[in-house]
Amino acid sequence: MTGTEKKVCFITGGSGRLGSEVAVSLAKNGYTVFFTYNRSKEKSETILDAVRAFTPESAMIHCDVSKVNDIENAFRTFTGLFNRLDLLIPSASGFFSTSLPDVTEPEWESLVDTNLKGTFFTMQEGARIMQKQPFVSRIITMTDISANLVWKGFAPYTASKAAVQHLTKVFAKVFAPNILVNSIAPGTVTINPEWNDGPEDELSKNIPLQRTGQPADIIEAILFLVKSDYVTGQVINVEGGRLLN
Repeated sequence: MTGTEKKVCFITGGSGRLGSEVAVSLAKNGYTVFFTYNRSKEKSETILDAVRAFTPESAMIHCDVSKVNDIENAFRTFTGLFNRLDLLIPSASGFFSTSLPDVTEPEWESLVDTNLKGTFFTMQEGARIMQKQPFVSRIITMTDISANLVWKGFAPYTASKAAVQHLTKVFAKVFAPNILVNSIAPGTVTINPEWNDGPEDELSKNIPLQRTGQPADIIEAILFLVKSDYVTGQVINVEGGRLLN
């Protein structure tokens, strides 16, 4: 185990478009970062290089968060490397459309096992470490404003995100005051790179602030939560006012 006085963050899905930006930003802010990836090892190694430019002791591991054994293995590796856990961000997530009434069991399992089961068992493993520490630590779940909307073609996805928001509040109540647990619910932040400017412009029309979000908007919310000592059990919607419509 490597002892460190630096704060340590564990991120699932750190190779994703948003997760990678969060990982690098937290490293810039002095956090040692341990992140998981599922599919692209080559891309993840590039992200790890970017993170290690700021905190050389950072590390990564392959983990399919839909499998509890993978989560447990990732935490075993983590505790073998580091002697503290200051911040846990379960950001690994699946997203694709599923039209009723034709949702299949594999589609349901893919979305719910990744988004809900994976987040729950990641939070549980993290809380086991955090509750033994003599300082306040934090869990920040990544959900979605769709938890408060009705998207006809995404029922398993939106149900899983709504459930994570509820779990956030349960964990906040159970583990207070030593662990602060909150959720960030982004609006439209990451745009499919295959889309052209048309769809993004169309989406912006439904947002009072007249633009889609950027990873920096989410990172600012994370940095607020890691500095605050009096916020727990909350869902922070970062969505440019879209829920006002």
